[in-house]
Amino acid sequence: MPRERGQKVVATNRKARHEYLIEDTYEAGLVLQGTEVKSLREGRASLVDGYAFIDGGEMWLDAVHIPEYTEGTWNNHAPRRKRKLLLHKQEIVKISHRIKEGGYTLIPLSIYFSDGRAKVELAVARGKREYDKRQTLRERQDKREADRAMASRRHLGE
Repeated sequence: MPRERGQKVVATNRKARHEYLIEDTYEAGLVLQGTEVKSLREGRASLVDGYAFIDGGEMWLDAVHIPEYTEGTWNNHAPRRKRKLLLHKQEIVKISHRIKEGGYTLIPLSIYFSDGRAKVELAVARGKREYDKRQTLRERQDKREADRAMASRRHLGE
């Protein structure tokens, strides 16, 4: 069987960019069981409630929902189990110092396959206040209206 090449995105956390200000992003490997890999290859996962934490010098991903593999047997995986993340020790130390500063959290942005290996994109993020969310929505809406106005002007000029 030929090796997989490139990236295949399985799931993204679209709500994360609305709820948090992303400071840094990291790519981490994901330790999975066999049926979890098969379920991910079918494109099934949910990052909505997911978060990462550091425990005993190791990084863990929790509350990410990878549904049971439909063709699996009695030894299928638990859908919301704690999963180990693979990062370099220096990166874990750097992230832990950042989180201990306070106000920061670790959230998964996406799960994808990179050259056949399951990866998760983690973000060190700070929660947005309600007025920040409204301001972001307003800016997006203003940009959309400006683009519409420019497009209608172009059409009138032709």
